[in-house]
Amino acid sequence: MIPVPLLVCVMGVWCAVYLADTLLRSSVTHRISYESWLASRGLMLSPFHLRWQTTMFNRLFAYCARINPRAQYLWFNSGLVFGVVAMVGSVVLLTQTLQQTLAQMTTDNPRMGSQQALQVVVPGVNLPTSQLAYFFIALLLSGVIHELGHAVAALREQVRVNGFGIFVFVVYPGAFVDLFTTHLNIISPTQQLRIFCAGVWHNFVLCVAALAFLFLLPIFLFPMYSTGGGALVTEVVQGSAADGPRGLSVGDIVTGLEDCPVRGVDDWSSCLSRISFTPQTGYCVPGTSLQPSWAHGRAFKRLDGTMDCCSNNSLTDLCFSYMKPQDKNSREYACMPVRKMVTGTRVCRTNDDCAAHSHAASICVTPSLENQTRFIRVTHPPNTHMLFVGYPPHLQYAVSLTNFLPRFGFLHLDLPVFLETFCKYVVSLSGALAVVNSVPCFALDGQWMLNALLEATLVTVVTDRQKRELIGFFLLLAGSALLAANVALGLWMVTAR
Repeated sequence: MIPVPLLVCVMGVWCAVYLADTLLRSSVTHRISYESWLASRGLMLSPFHLRWQTTMFNRLFAYCARINPRAQYLWFNSGLVFGVVAMVGSVVLLTQTLQQTLAQMTTDNPRMGSQQALQVVVPGVNLPTSQLAYFFIALLLSGVIHELGHAVAALREQVRVNGFGIFVFVVYPGAFVDLFTTHLNIISPTQQLRIFCAGVWHNFVLCVAALAFLFLLPIFLFPMYSTGGGALVTEVVQGSAADGPRGLSVGDIVTGLEDCPVRGVDDWSSCLSRISFTPQTGYCVPGTSLQPSWAHGRAFKRLDGTMDCCSNNSLTDLCFSYMKPQDKNSREYACMPVRKMVTGTRVCRTNDDCAAHSHAASICVTPSLENQTRFIRVTHPPNTHMLFVGYPPHLQYAVSLTNFLPRFGFLHLDLPVFLETFCKYVVSLSGALAVVNSVPCFALDGQWMLNALLEATLVTVVTDRQKRELIGFFLLLAGSALLAANVALGLWMVTAR
């Protein structure tokens, strides 16, 4: 569901803005001065839509259009080819996404949603409020680069640019360029196609550039940050299983989960995944420590069929199961102080594993836990192990980690995190803009791309212009229905469920 406070805040701001605009426009004394003030600053206001337009960037666009004309000719021709391919690819991708959404609605499998290439993003619902700044800045940057491509391509084809602008629709920012329609209509369909495809082409290039920067980030930050030495904790969720005096703290470096080494965030995730799907590991402890005095009553079965032997709900004791060396057919249980038993011990699966690495008589004891629950030792030197008992994914969600370890104490821990997160948002949003704007849909770039493509390719096959326009209309209608279905069902899946 959409958070009510966020919805109330957005509606309240827009109502206040629109009310003030209505009052000023209806005022006899302030109407003329208010409208003059809006016009002089290029501002336009309508319900849930604020728009600003200016001509101050026209010289910059003209300068960019004059740089190396031959290279730009090849550049925008490449964009033309990409745009045509992207138009077909976007339809295939949206069709696949729609099928996945329908399948998810019928199977209620939460993993299918994470496999979709495209998802509807609603701030405060499936977008954390802590990352709204990343989202809006990356979306605005992607929109500006998109419109920059249109403007430079238009000037190259001798089409005048009337101005450039930025708008906010509800909460989503965007950008636009105003092209002189008369010039646009008299140039050839191929020239039009170069202009219309330039936006999605530049979005694709921005996406690749951000992806390359993300891949090369360890090299760029090498003088200040190192990688491969563990996963650095940047945030611990308050009240989570990782919080507490003996839990993890910001600045800790995690180097291992049980016997699985952690050299970075990917290792942390893979180790937790491996621990989740493998049997609980045991620990080699001296046989002399397994005295009857450790037992706190008889073992009993839990509701899920597993055994427990600690009936006092102690936060320091845990039930362990083991097999005596002399009797390998029966399993014994003992309630023991967990930190004392597992500190500095080797992991094992059987008693033979302990005998191979220890001269003293050691026994492999295994925590007796509920199904899906695991006991995990988290290594973060120089501190003692953090001991975790629970569902492994809960530990993953309890902390935020980064691969980058600062070489100097004055460096901020969050700088690499900021760069990584921002690049990921640019990759996602710029790529999404390239896909969505390529769809042959009314009011999107895909509409003009399709019309120009039909005029350039079907003029000798379908000589009647009205028939070509009719073909284009039905194709646009199908593309619009496909996009609308994806947005409607995606929005329902995000908000209603």
